[in-house]
Amino acid sequence: MNRFTRLLILTVFTALFSFNAIAQIGGDGTYSFLNLSNSARASALGGNFVAIDDNDITLSVTNPSIISPEMDNRIALSFVDYYADINYGFASYSKTFSKYGSFVASVQFINYGEFIYTNNLGEEEGTFTANENAIMIGWGRALDSTFSIGANVKFISSFMESYSSYGIAVDIAGTYNNPDRQLTASLVFRNIGRQIKNYNPGVNESLPFEIQFGVSKRLKHLPFRYSLLLTNLQTFDLTYIDPNDVANQPDPFTGEVPDNTDNFGKKVLRHVVIGGEFIPTKNFSVRLGYNYRRRQEMKVDSKMGTVGFSWGVGFRISKFQFNYSRAAYHLVGSPNYITITTNLNSF
Repeated sequence: MNRFTRLLILTVFTALFSFNAIAQIGGDGTYSFLNLSNSARASALGGNFVAIDDNDITLSVTNPSIISPEMDNRIALSFVDYYADINYGFASYSKTFSKYGSFVASVQFINYGEFIYTNNLGEEEGTFTANENAIMIGWGRALDSTFSIGANVKFISSFMESYSSYGIAVDIAGTYNNPDRQLTASLVFRNIGRQIKNYNPGVNESLPFEIQFGVSKRLKHLPFRYSLLLTNLQTFDLTYIDPNDVANQPDPFTGEVPDNTDNFGKKVLRHVVIGGEFIPTKNFSVRLGYNYRRRQEMKVDSKMGTVGFSWGVGFRISKFQFNYSRAAYHLVGSPNYITITTNLNSF
């Protein structure tokens, strides 16, 4: 183990034990944009992390342990047309150095658009904007023919009108890959970090720390790969009860509050995301995904539709790989995900 590797491992574990890695769910922390799906492929399979080791640079943003020399000189661009004029995207580039290992540099941004600024009387006094960004450096290394490790370091900035905040975070990941069985499994500790500068002095907010485990396997006699993702393993009960939902209101006569808490099985399912990838040729694939928790939290009981489901396609034209997907978050619409990747060595 060379000096650089020892230094990186020491840095990662120092961060792990010194940062405030308190588990926060849904709006209890800050920098939630870090959990947005970073590629059309991952989104189509239902989540923002997929345990697939096939040299896809876009998957390394959330799983640095799959960074490998085979990704050298690959570049990826992703753009998402989100809700209410919000848009976000990623850009990634990979480079391998014989002395130091394989790296992926990424930039993530989200633009919340322009807002009208009013005073306490409701009078308009101009406009303001809001945006957040993250610069990431990822590193991966194979320990042997089946095991690999990796880490991301993230430098985060957030600007909300006159408020600003800066933070730092790391991801730590490990992957087991068995090419003979076409099986891959990964464990990822995401967003271990803290704010360096708070929006308000003295008010420290936690980052969206999360533990995830994913596994994927390609079938031996069929051109199909299935994936299973377990999310938020640091917190078992992810149940959310909407106090504004009519079904959760107290009985007007008895005052009794209905018990709509999930049973054990449903609590387990809130951690599960499943996906499938049909790959008839190396240049074309069709993907489907299902996120149970997303469906339960975002559904409208009168018309549930396809909330929680996602789908996408991938195809290659000449030297470029194109991926497109749609993920149903709510009945109001589905975001469009577009990702383009290429290997600069092929030019």
